[in-house]
Amino acid sequence: MPRYRSIDEILEEEDDLGLLQVTLRARAVRSPDRERDAQLVAEVNGFFDRTGRVPDPASRDHDEMRLGVIWGRLAAKGAAPDLADMDKNGLLSGVGYALEPEPVKPDWRDERIDDEVPTSLDDIFDDDELEVSEALTTIRNVTPAEDRLVPDHRAEFYPCHDFNRFGEMFEKTQADLEAGEREVRPINHNEEVRVDEGSLFIRKGLLTYVAEKAEMTARAGKRDHRLRIIFSNGTESDPLLSSFRKALADDPTARAIHRHGLGAMDPDWEADRIDLTGTVYVVRSKSSEPQIAEVRNILLKIGVTTQEVRRRVADARNDPTFLLAPVEVVATYDLVNLSWRKVEGLLHRFFDTARPRDLWITDRFGRKVYPREWFYVLPEHVSRAVQAIREGNLHELEYDPESQMIRKKKP
Repeated sequence: MPRYRSIDEILEEEDDLGLLQVTLRARAVRSPDRERDAQLVAEVNGFFDRTGRVPDPASRDHDEMRLGVIWGRLAAKGAAPDLADMDKNGLLSGVGYALEPEPVKPDWRDERIDDEVPTSLDDIFDDDELEVSEALTTIRNVTPAEDRLVPDHRAEFYPCHDFNRFGEMFEKTQADLEAGEREVRPINHNEEVRVDEGSLFIRKGLLTYVAEKAEMTARAGKRDHRLRIIFSNGTESDPLLSSFRKALADDPTARAIHRHGLGAMDPDWEADRIDLTGTVYVVRSKSSEPQIAEVRNILLKIGVTTQEVRRRVADARNDPTFLLAPVEVVATYDLVNLSWRKVEGLLHRFFDTARPRDLWITDRFGRKVYPREWFYVLPEHVSRAVQAIREGNLHELEYDPESQMIRKKKP
């Protein structure tokens, strides 16, 4: 065997075995949307390998139903060459199974036009044979951009529709303050005040009661809640927790009202909390995000609130709890003599098996948010569960996600 003194001497030898002939294959670069489609194609092909068919969008199985709905929309677009490497069964091209062809509709673009094609709007409007009303070409009543940025929802003062529930509590609190049975503490400017349901404050000279602290959301990357605040003058408001804290800190006359005792360790510390009756609401998202729009008809949010439902959903497009999009109210159910917080907990635990485990959105700061109040259920399922709560037999029932039915628990 010859001895080589350098790499150059080795490379100068003839490559009889072709070891140095390397051909690099260019890797296809897909956009994020096409990469998502590629993952879908791979998932459906795996389903086809296991079952010998494509997923059925009308299936009773949640996962197959969801996969079938999304696949149907992609398959309707026909063959996709850039996805051929993932489509090993030829499902998109119709080799693996037969797609029902859609009727071909005539397209106006295919019609031959002998006249000269206009190149601008001016060419169209300058045509003597075309009579166009000025109202069609003049823009009026357009909202300026700065006004369009104003949020749909503002935490303003408005009459409290059920103030009779709080009147006696306010009178008792006022009497305790005058008798010295309550402790009043000033709020420091930089203090992060603890705010819970049942908390009492003095703000702008009014007794202020925290009646509701809605489910957790995230604003600017921080945890937040929507509150329901009742004032002793018969009005209410629904600010965010962060906004309410800031308002207390900015008010030099603000005070926190406590009972005498051991603070949060005192068993009577939450004695002011009132179990309010509320309303169960069911909403459907109007989001244009593909992962939400594709399953809009089977994805519902179940919530309970003590305030008016229209107020609760007014700021949906800015609230990650509502998937940062407007919502459609599907159904509401009034509760009588039932704690709204307990009812909400019961419903969420009852439908826990239908909760989408992989549902998340990206907020305006690029952070992932995982809403926990959305479920793959139908409105009639929620109606049946609410009725069972009213009748007091929900504990005897269970929701089966495979059959999509509410049934009696097995003994």
